[in-house]
Amino acid sequence: MKQAGIDYKKFLNPETVLKLASLEVRARFIVEGFLLGLHKSPYHGFSIEFSQHRPYMQGDSLKDVDWKVFGKTDRYFVKQYEEETNLRCNILLDISASMEYKQGSSVRKIDYAATLAAALAYLMIKQKDAAGLVLYSDIIHKFLPPRAAEIYLKEILLTLSKIPKAVKTNTSQSLKTIAEKIHRRGVIIIISDLFDEPASLLKTFRELRSTGNEVVVFHTLDPFERNFNFDRDSLFVDLESGDEMTVQPHQLKKSYREALTRYTTEIKTGCQQAGIDYNLLDTSVPFDKALYTYLQKRSRMK
Repeated sequence: MKQAGIDYKKFLNPETVLKLASLEVRARFIVEGFLLGLHKSPYHGFSIEFSQHRPYMQGDSLKDVDWKVFGKTDRYFVKQYEEETNLRCNILLDISASMEYKQGSSVRKIDYAATLAAALAYLMIKQKDAAGLVLYSDIIHKFLPPRAAEIYLKEILLTLSKIPKAVKTNTSQSLKTIAEKIHRRGVIIIISDLFDEPASLLKTFRELRSTGNEVVVFHTLDPFERNFNFDRDSLFVDLESGDEMTVQPHQLKKSYREALTRYTTEIKTGCQQAGIDYNLLDTSVPFDKALYTYLQKRSRMK
């Protein structure tokens, strides 16, 4: 699909987007491409459209004052917009060493995940939702509580552009710690490769859901982690433990794919039963899939 001669898909392709140096430019690039692709959004409340005027009240932002009306009436009126809902959204990003992985021409999972987090935060705050960010591995590295101010977006993007090195993963325990810091209900978005025991993960997801939060999981993998298309004997190194193993991929491909299918099916089924949105992505998947998922969740909460 093209609009006004512009191919919006280039804005959403990970390899294209990740060539841009600035995370802020990446986020804006993705969201603007997403808007082009939507053409006319089917989601009520996505496009924040002008609705009516109301009298200016102390504390209102001056940027919402309609100066044309002031010029005609000598009175201050504020533009009121539809769907000023201000959801609270926490983006939880796994930064453990396994997220550093990439194979061949693919992009690192952490680069894909951080860019996705940036685009989601950009979209949320532009929609007047409150966005927050948590970086975790086996511990919590950074906790930014949700805020809706546009200046706060710069702090989120700066944090995402300076992700610290981490090693081990303990998603289940980290999410329990994070849950203790989240005191108001909202949307919790988890971006991780989910290298943890399925039973522990699902138990923690259900606990987050049981407190009234809407939970969205973006299970992020490298394409080779999904298809195991290695074509020669390979040395595999565990990025978290350092353990090494030489294998012949053609002997393992079938059993690996079967094991991955069982694993992802268990996670997906458990999430569906708990009312949690589960999305399996790899680093070749255009970013619009995740943005659509967020908008669908947002529209259901209204």
